[in-house]
Amino acid sequence: MRVQHLELRQYRNITALELQCPEELHLFVGPNAQGKTNILESLYVLALGKSHRSRSSRDLIQFGKTRANLKAKVKKNNQNERLEVQLFEKGKKVIRNGIEQPRLSQYIGSLPTVLFAPEDLALVKGSPQVRRRFLDMEIGQVNRTYVHHLTQLTKLITQRNHLLKELGKSRQIQSALLDVLDEQFISLAVPIWEKRFRFLALLTKWARKIHETITQNQEELMIEYVPSIQIHGEMTQTELQETFAQELSKIRGKEIQRGSTLVGPQRDDFSLKANQLNLHAFGSQGQQRTAALSLKLAEIELIYQEMGVYPTLLLDDVLSELDDSRKTHLLTAIRGRVQTFVTTTNLEGIDPALLKQARIYQVRQGIITELG
Repeated sequence: MRVQHLELRQYRNITALELQCPEELHLFVGPNAQGKTNILESLYVLALGKSHRSRSSRDLIQFGKTRANLKAKVKKNNQNERLEVQLFEKGKKVIRNGIEQPRLSQYIGSLPTVLFAPEDLALVKGSPQVRRRFLDMEIGQVNRTYVHHLTQLTKLITQRNHLLKELGKSRQIQSALLDVLDEQFISLAVPIWEKRFRFLALLTKWARKIHETITQNQEELMIEYVPSIQIHGEMTQTELQETFAQELSKIRGKEIQRGSTLVGPQRDDFSLKANQLNLHAFGSQGQQRTAALSLKLAEIELIYQEMGVYPTLLLDDVLSELDDSRKTHLLTAIRGRVQTFVTTTNLEGIDPALLKQARIYQVRQGIITELG
């Protein structure tokens, strides 16, 4: 997988940018708050149709402007594709090969991407919402139907919560509609659970090997799905359906009382343990960083296994967050396989042999200049 050309117009603090970028390694160097992260973010938006830093398209458009354009030419399995995201104050369009895609699920996967940023420590020590977002974004890249199911689930839960509130206000309202919504809820939740169980099983296989290498076989990493009801990955589709239906029936009164959906994929989590130690609660910062690094490197292998191409890797100011051993492992693991875009405040600690092969840019106030 290679990004060959990147073009930005009126994106954040970048007025105009055109980069030819077929090389394996691209380094963007400069002080903080100059626009380095904006370049990596634009690639993430081109990959997934949304930012990892902002929910609003308005935030991505240059101040004083009403729209922004992002374009990329990519080469995947010897085939060229043109990707474009048009951002407006109240929405966006995603376009592949000149054709607007009516659903984001039909677009995602065109540019498989893995982003590693300092905030990814939150995967280990942050809230369940952070880990669910990680699952949803990564599974969505390798399985487009997952994105569609997730979108439908979000809409259904909004509708279901509204009905639960109305039922709580007036007992005279018939609950037959809630029965219908519960059937739809079950039909959407089960395939989401199935895909999450499978994804985490594959991720665990790769992450454990990587984690053992980084820790020199001193730690064994375990990743466990933590559902909001008593289910597990060995259950059949029918068993998942029946178990969820029973749980919804059992807690219906409590949900009506609270006016909220209390169980389902939107309430789930996953845990990370090293030698049975819960890293979220008790892991040291070094252990948490190692686990986060293992997850990100495992993502690369999983995407290759599922899609047959290595993803584009975005490293946003993470080299300074890693000690020498973790930095060396990261750069060694990706060398020769993965096209990588890196932001950094300086080039210290990067292998001189890698620098000779890299294309290096200076970033100042949104202006990107290639260094000779």
